[in-house]
Amino acid sequence: MRWVCIVFPQLALDGVQRLHPEPDQPLVLLAGTPQRRVVQTANAAARALGLRPGQSLTAAHALSKTFASAEYDPAQIEHWQQFLAAWAYRFSSQVSVFYPRALLFEIESSLGLFGPWPQFEARLRKELTELGFRHRIVAAPNPAAARVLANLYDGLAVADDSALLHALAPLPVDRAGLNPQVATALARMGLRTLAQVQALPRHTLARRFEAELLQHLDTLSGQRPLALAFYQPPDQFDARIELNFDVHSHQALLFPLRRLTGDLSAFLCGRDSGVQRFDLHLEHAQAPDSVIKVGLLSAEREPAMLFELARGRLEQVQVTAPVRGFRLVAGDLPLFVPQRQDLFDDRPQQTLPWEQLRERLRARLGDEAVKGLRFHADHRPECAWQAAVDKHPCPTLNKVQRPGWLLREPTLLAEQGVQILMGPERIESGWWDGADIRRDYYLIQTRAGQQGWAYRSVGQSDGLWLQGWFA
Repeated sequence: MRWVCIVFPQLALDGVQRLHPEPDQPLVLLAGTPQRRVVQTANAAARALGLRPGQSLTAAHALSKTFASAEYDPAQIEHWQQFLAAWAYRFSSQVSVFYPRALLFEIESSLGLFGPWPQFEARLRKELTELGFRHRIVAAPNPAAARVLANLYDGLAVADDSALLHALAPLPVDRAGLNPQVATALARMGLRTLAQVQALPRHTLARRFEAELLQHLDTLSGQRPLALAFYQPPDQFDARIELNFDVHSHQALLFPLRRLTGDLSAFLCGRDSGVQRFDLHLEHAQAPDSVIKVGLLSAEREPAMLFELARGRLEQVQVTAPVRGFRLVAGDLPLFVPQRQDLFDDRPQQTLPWEQLRERLRARLGDEAVKGLRFHADHRPECAWQAAVDKHPCPTLNKVQRPGWLLREPTLLAEQGVQILMGPERIESGWWDGADIRRDYYLIQTRAGQQGWAYRSVGQSDGLWLQGWFA
């Protein structure tokens, strides 16, 4: 088996920074008591100003006034780790959050689907970068070794157990995942690398240290399996962005909306499902939340499409009170069936697929403005087709010719310029509801070459009445 470990060295900072419209601006996370605020971590732009972790907020303000700040929340680290686990679930069913600020997942069975490891690794890095998380990636034969190697390496791929021993040998004892007290004791004994520790007799280590040391060494070498609890995706998506200022317009909400819909798409891809309905909550300080319901005719998960639909619904709502928080909740997550496409798709790149165009029109014009056709089991042509908001496709009629365009009212034809191609086909129906008909239908063709569907009432000779045209 082969395992991948992805370490997120600044998960708390990335979780806050990705929600800012200007992520390159100086940003620090603050911790400590209200009397003494301390810089917990800082991004690269803040470090360039001289801000460092452990610095007091007063000292930081003495150096610069042009940085933004946010609260360091350890609970958010757990939240983002769970979110990333949902993202990784699309690549493997064995995903674990056993280690803090890291993901473990098995990929041996996934390489056949996602390609060889270099191609797979490039895809992981691309998606993590788009999500806004810095990372280090290491692949190894067992999860414990992958996590330890990620302390020093980025991009390392260990193929087998023999190569694993060579990769573990130069690891410093304080970076090998050992208990800090054990690592300190080993360093005082003059042991600097993991290879020096492994070269000692096992009975010597067993006499001087707890059994935990030998168990850890066996786990790193793959002789002792690591017991992992695997991630199970939740049944709904619930994400929230707290705004640091009062928002009064739709335009200022577009960036958090794009981020939330992108996160929803990543969550859905991990579950291999789509979304059919979700709610947008606009949180106000002095008023109840404004809830915007977004519904789709079929399950979708493409991020650009979800953003356009939510944007269309959002722009139809009047923001009556300042917005302080933005939340997206999705509970209806049916299975996603991808749209079938031709191998050689000659559709121009500028055009939209029908599903996206349909949902965009519904978002802009309203649910009742866009309707489809549904076949009704009735022989009368004027009753056979009904307008309906229905996600199911209309069934086809086998071996029966019916026009695609029915006139609102039948019109009398001048029979001198009409040629009858086929018919008659008699239709007698409607006796049960008082609108009974007895007609003989004909396939006709005009002098211009148009083909239509016309009828003559049984027992009457008042001419042909045109009811529809064929395409």
